[in-house]
Amino acid sequence: MDGPAPDVRTDPARPGFASTRIWLTDRTPAGIGDVKDPTTGKHTLEPPRGGSLCRVVTFPPDAGWKAKVGAREVQNYFAAMGSPSASTYSPRVPHPYMQKTRTLDFCLVLEGEITLVLDTQEVQLKAGDTVVQRGTNHAWSNRSGKPCVIVYSLHDAAG
Repeated sequence: MDGPAPDVRTDPARPGFASTRIWLTDRTPAGIGDVKDPTTGKHTLEPPRGGSLCRVVTFPPDAGWKAKVGAREVQNYFAAMGSPSASTYSPRVPHPYMQKTRTLDFCLVLEGEITLVLDTQEVQLKAGDTVVQRGTNHAWSNRSGKPCVIVYSLHDAAG
């Protein structure tokens, strides 16, 4: 295929946020022959059991939305993404979009800067940096003045 990806999700509470699903597999090893359109079907944050998911996410600067977001907006986002149970929101977490999935995630910052917020620490990242997460409770906080783009390869995991 050549053209814009058809499966792009936004978050009304975060103007400029975009999550674009590039590819989805429903098993490992993945079929590489005649496969159904990998951008259709139920949209979720995590891949299906035994599958994988590739997505590109644009994070707008936090300054434009963070003071306006609460439990309702966060719940609406995770529900719209098909993964309401991934949210670990509470008034005491360090970032409203804290989440945890049962996945092995390979993350590559393509453009901009972002802070990976964990339960007990934060990690500053810039274009070219990579992160491997293994079921980690986390959020992505863009404290810069420009959008940040990250590509993710998520894989169903056990543990």
